[in-house]
Amino acid sequence: MFQDSLRGASARVKARLDAALSDGADLPVIQAMRYALKGGKGLRGFLVIEGARLHDVAPENAVFAAAAVEAIHAYSLVHDDLPCMDDDDLRRGRPTLHVEWDEATAVLAGDALQSLAFEMLAAEADTAPEIRLSLIASLAQASGAAGMVLGQAQDIAAESAAQPLDLDQITALQANKTGALIRWSAEAGAVLGGADPGPLRHYAQALGLAFQIADDILDIEGDAQKTGKRLRKDAEAGKATFVSLLGLDGAKAKAATLVAEAEAALSPYGPAAETLRDAARFVIARDS
Repeated sequence: MFQDSLRGASARVKARLDAALSDGADLPVIQAMRYALKGGKGLRGFLVIEGARLHDVAPENAVFAAAAVEAIHAYSLVHDDLPCMDDDDLRRGRPTLHVEWDEATAVLAGDALQSLAFEMLAAEADTAPEIRLSLIASLAQASGAAGMVLGQAQDIAAESAAQPLDLDQITALQANKTGALIRWSAEAGAVLGGADPGPLRHYAQALGLAFQIADDILDIEGDAQKTGKRLRKDAEAGKATFVSLLGLDGAKAKAATLVAEAEAALSPYGPAAETLRDAARFVIARDS
């Protein structure tokens, strides 16, 4: 059920983004934006659409927000892969954008994807203006210097720190770098439905941390062919991860505890939230 819902949400988001990028399709920057959007699980877009469904908002009325957060996520990956950041040459099983094109195109494509996200939120005339404003403001915060960008800055600073980060520090870093967009995605459905986002916020806080711990585990145990990216890079650089701090078994146990917390947070929704519970279980069972 979860995999079907994930595929359905991903297809809706892809169609919306394709339509948004239909003008100027021959321009190199548009081609680069399309390249950046290819692949990936579409988990954040799924969370928007599934959270909206819980609040009686139809997928066609939530897909604009789902597409917006996937555009932000794609931009963040393009910039994170740049030589001045993580300097990666493989993403989603393909050359990173700056390798396929060049650094300037990668920077511009990332900038344009970020702008596209807010354009999509602002232009959705079928959604009440106050809801659109709320989504715009909260996504700006989640993706900016109080959220994802802060986490990226903390990650870069950690590379030159005299001592590796401790558990509290790396938890705070990942709550920003990975968790902020996951939280926004989960809460957006409640915002669209005019409901309290609290239960979905608690779900997403646990989900986001479990997701990052699973990434750290995959970095040790994963197969590069399946993950589509270079592995063991953090360990080689001596960076602290949940695995280095907790051990492999400890990290797995912590991830399982977080999944249980995520599932429990959904109790107000009863059986209607089973697909989101499946998503939490998927996060720590995935191989990519």
